[in-house]
Amino acid sequence: MAESYVQRVADELADLALADQKASGDIAIVDAIGDILGASSQTLQETYLTSVRVRRAEERARAMLDSRLVNGYKDAPAPKAAPLQGLSDEDKEREEAKIAEDAATKQAAPAPEPQAEPEVQATEPTVGMPRRVKR
Repeated sequence: MAESYVQRVADELADLALADQKASGDIAIVDAIGDILGASSQTLQETYLTSVRVRRAEERARAMLDSRLVNGYKDAPAPKAAPLQGLSDEDKEREEAKIAEDAATKQAAPAPEPQAEPEVQATEPTVGMPRRVKR
């Protein structure tokens, strides 16, 4: 299937922006490029942002597969959430610690027992509704 011009441009810009982000450490560059594209072409902006998300998801998936390989395919650690964008390093560490703590609490807490649903008797509506015809 032939790749469209918009897709080719979006993929190229996504690769360049992510390479720039990695090299410079500037996490806002991806969003800045998206804003520039959106000012002229919403279609190109959406395709670009999709390309960025696909590449980031691929990177996380490959990291998980590499981790499983290194661990001999034993239980690999749970995948990390998507990077916390726009936070300082200290805030990121604090948020990641909170996420890890919540996950540990969830695992330690027993599952709540299911409660029986109270029986609800069906009643015929009396106001503003036509009556049902029973056959």
